[in-house]
Amino acid sequence: MAKKSYEERKKIIYDLVRDALYVPMKEKELAIFLQVEPEDRPQLKQALEELLKEHAIEITKRGKYKAPENPILEGRFIANEKGFGFIEVEGQEEDYYVPEEYVHSAFHQDKVSFRLLPPSRGRRQEAEIVSVLEHEITQVVGTFEKSKSFGFVIPDDTKIPTDIFIPAGAIHGAVDGHKVVCEICDYGGERRNPEGKIIEILGHRDDPGVDILSIVKAFGIPTEFEKRVLDQAQRVSNPVSEADRAGRLDLRNVQMVTIDGEDAKDLDDAVSLTMENGMYRLGVHIADVTNYVQENSALDWEAKERGTSVYLVDRVIPMLPHTLSNGICSLNAGEDRLALSCLMTIDETGTVVDYKIAETVICVDKRLSYTGVRKILEDHDAQEIEACEALVPMLEQMQKLSEIVRRKRRNRGAVDFDFQECEIKLDESGHPVDILPHERNVATKLIEDFMLLANETVAQHFFWLEVPFVYRTHDKPDPEKIQKLTTFLNNFGYSLKGTRDEIHPKELQKLLTRIEGTKEEDMLSRLILRSMKRAQYQDVCTGHFGLACKYYCHFTSPIRRYPDLQIHRIIKEYLRGRLKEERILHYKDILPQVCKHASEMERRADEAERETDKLKKAEYMTAHMGEEYDGVISGIMAYGIYVELENTVEGLIRAADIPGDYYVYDETACEMVGRHTGNSYRLGDRIHVYVKDVDLQKKTIDFGLHKE
Repeated sequence: MAKKSYEERKKIIYDLVRDALYVPMKEKELAIFLQVEPEDRPQLKQALEELLKEHAIEITKRGKYKAPENPILEGRFIANEKGFGFIEVEGQEEDYYVPEEYVHSAFHQDKVSFRLLPPSRGRRQEAEIVSVLEHEITQVVGTFEKSKSFGFVIPDDTKIPTDIFIPAGAIHGAVDGHKVVCEICDYGGERRNPEGKIIEILGHRDDPGVDILSIVKAFGIPTEFEKRVLDQAQRVSNPVSEADRAGRLDLRNVQMVTIDGEDAKDLDDAVSLTMENGMYRLGVHIADVTNYVQENSALDWEAKERGTSVYLVDRVIPMLPHTLSNGICSLNAGEDRLALSCLMTIDETGTVVDYKIAETVICVDKRLSYTGVRKILEDHDAQEIEACEALVPMLEQMQKLSEIVRRKRRNRGAVDFDFQECEIKLDESGHPVDILPHERNVATKLIEDFMLLANETVAQHFFWLEVPFVYRTHDKPDPEKIQKLTTFLNNFGYSLKGTRDEIHPKELQKLLTRIEGTKEEDMLSRLILRSMKRAQYQDVCTGHFGLACKYYCHFTSPIRRYPDLQIHRIIKEYLRGRLKEERILHYKDILPQVCKHASEMERRADEAERETDKLKKAEYMTAHMGEEYDGVISGIMAYGIYVELENTVEGLIRAADIPGDYYVYDETACEMVGRHTGNSYRLGDRIHVYVKDVDLQKKTIDFGLHKE
């Protein structure tokens, strides 16, 4: 023990007390047990004192050290604007409620140690924060307000309930109304505000685009590429040469198209289809981004860090510089491009009976849009058909194959959610002028079906090769959530077959089919989705519950998703015979962290997209104050009723504002019931509302039931 460092001794003591010290011991007994040399006794005492402060051990009235009866746990603190908060524990579904008096100066997103409080009847498990272990948030985005010789930053994130004090010497040119990035220098205390300094001025809060930029900065999403990354992108983005084409399967004479949205610039997938001997020969051709983004290059490190492109209402923040994403990596029509192709032979039942994965060189015949293909296949538009005359037979075959593949997928039980999405139209100043439904059509479904099929085929191939790979996995739903969903569905006359611990996705798909066209369809679909777990990236193949398949990966979008780029690299090494033991060990070592980080970056992008949509929807409704709308009750909580309009805007009718009675929340039936009249509001009910109030800071909309 004498030769070990102080920290090593402390860890030994900590582990012993926490895990092995079942019998309380005095300091002297502990020293003998641990074989502590006499000269190390003062350090032992100091270590014990620190562990006592951390509540990792306790001391009895007789001076004996023991493991705590109420052990100290660790988690992430999520603050609420009203002062209380919650603690999330990794790998645990339920969180813990922290009353305001037990927050003890913890800051939003802090890693904290905490202890559980005695159970309180009828309430969720409560906890008390013991200490802050690590501050996650070091910068805050908000609005600067000047006050004499100092100022304050009012955080945009309402989960940070206190303003940040900015002393005179740390204002750095900010003026009233500026949106700023503030670095926290001191996290304050229970009676003292946090203190910070201005490190970036984003612009005035009324300047076009500053509102979205503030959200981007708040999520820590990088908006610019370093010069060395841009320079490298410029150097590698050379036209396809004879050397590039060498050794590749030449498919430049194969008829193929890209089908994307009208505004898309990064075209990373093309499709081709022919018929031979009654079989469909489907080709899914994906841009070979790895040819230009070498492992451990500046481009690779930047792409890995970003994880994904971020698609917001007014901008796209790409994973790769535009020189690549919109240039040499984009499958532009009429230009030679390098690709990885999954060439599948499919029978009349939609079964892939043969396939080949190959490095190819391609040349897309024509760029098509979802709208244009829909006009050909659904509207039979004569003008569109004439413009694409040579491609129409292939498109019609694609439609037939798409229907076959989708039917096969649904028959095996894949859960196919078909939510109405929206498109928010902005004017030149960034203000929302319209919110339009953006529904899936025959063209979007066609591409989706073919991409899913290629992803499954590639995943299955590399699973059976037993080499390191990145899979897209989706775990089975939590049994408790399914139980709650089942109970709730019974209120609407629906049921789910299966045990409490096991349900097949086919049962969920059957339910979605039964509710199709009903008034509660959208609401119940969302509840089903919320009962399911989130998909993620993993280096082990555990299957995809939602798609009802054993093998699935993301192969089709390497321009905008790093996991796709990563597996392209593995695929090419395998195809070239270079996936030897050394490289296998290399991928086994790096893939767990690649998967974890990519999943985190995907979640960050999704949250940023939701926040910008909420902001623009709230801003849109400010121009419609007092106007009346028909909507559907989409959620009910103790504090009120959520109503979703046809344009997907969601607002809240506060319980206290429901006229005619005192309304209380019946959690069992999930309805709001009038205490005296018995009148009730249930999920799925159609309801007439008016716009009562909008809070742009909180991105919330309040509805009223009756216009006064």
